[in-house]
Amino acid sequence: MKYEDFNIEDFLKDEFFIHWVTFGDENTVHFWEKWIQQHSEKREIVYLAADIIRSIGYKNKVELNDKLYLETFENILIAEKEEKIVETKKYWWENLFQIRNIAAVFLVSLLFWLSWNVLKSPIKPEIKEVASSEWVTKIVPTGKKSIVTLSDGTKIFLNSKSELSFPKNFSDTLRTVTIKGEAFFEVKKENRLFIVQANGIKINVLGTSFNVREMEDGQLSVALVSGKVRVNDDSGNQVNLNPNEKLVLKENGPFIKTGFDSLEEFGWKSKYLIFKKDNFNSVKKKLENWYGIDVEIKGKVNPNWTYSGIYQDEMLENVLKGIKHTSGINYSIKNKKVIISNIK
Repeated sequence: MKYEDFNIEDFLKDEFFIHWVTFGDENTVHFWEKWIQQHSEKREIVYLAADIIRSIGYKNKVELNDKLYLETFENILIAEKEEKIVETKKYWWENLFQIRNIAAVFLVSLLFWLSWNVLKSPIKPEIKEVASSEWVTKIVPTGKKSIVTLSDGTKIFLNSKSELSFPKNFSDTLRTVTIKGEAFFEVKKENRLFIVQANGIKINVLGTSFNVREMEDGQLSVALVSGKVRVNDDSGNQVNLNPNEKLVLKENGPFIKTGFDSLEEFGWKSKYLIFKKDNFNSVKKKLENWYGIDVEIKGKVNPNWTYSGIYQDEMLENVLKGIKHTSGINYSIKNKKVIISNIK
């Protein structure tokens, strides 16, 4: 069977494909890069299958001896070039998978396919919803994103590593929610005031679109797309924002009003991963939060190292290849861990 005829289950069973995803060497990486370029219609299925394989975590390396490796590789190339159905020999990998393992792969692929929404990323702890008698808390872990529609019709896009709390039903006069992390709000316009509470400030709106970001260093920003908002802090300071204005509040510091680039500010909502002269620590955190993986550093890090790049809806390995091409880093992927070295 040719790879262009594969469905997701076929990729999950194919040992040559699994070898590339889990322990890819130069030849397999080269082949699959070229194949994906030539068969862009299979791109999403290939990346989804790769993510599922990484999420399962294969502990034993699949060894391909030289003869079988070349035989498989040549058969694949012949199948693609001549458009003939060429089935590679299977006896060399059949013993590597027990029936129960194949069944587990099928089950995981089915569940992952049904839950697939906004991001191709390794499976991490699922999005949690904790409800009391009056309030609901939505918790989004690293490697995930979520969309919440409130009872009034307001839509909230939650970035990874974020937490949203809101009442099951708003009062007749007020709508109040609390956010930790980052969220983009599309507030339904009506007479009731909408208040967002975040890290000691209150954002007062009626009907508007804006982004709220709470950073680990205590800094918080509000970027307004449309409408108007009023921001108050615990000290009684108050600032009004107009469209295309951004307010930055450093911990125990004053309000700072600036402009902003919409792609940089909330491109994440449209699956854009953006690096702009980021140092390595910033790149590391973004990769970990975006893909739900752990990044391990080997060797020393050049303190002057920076990276800039823009990726939309790309799998982890393609982002790492882009960083490597530009900055010369070395990397390896082992299940949910990325090891990076040569950061010069």
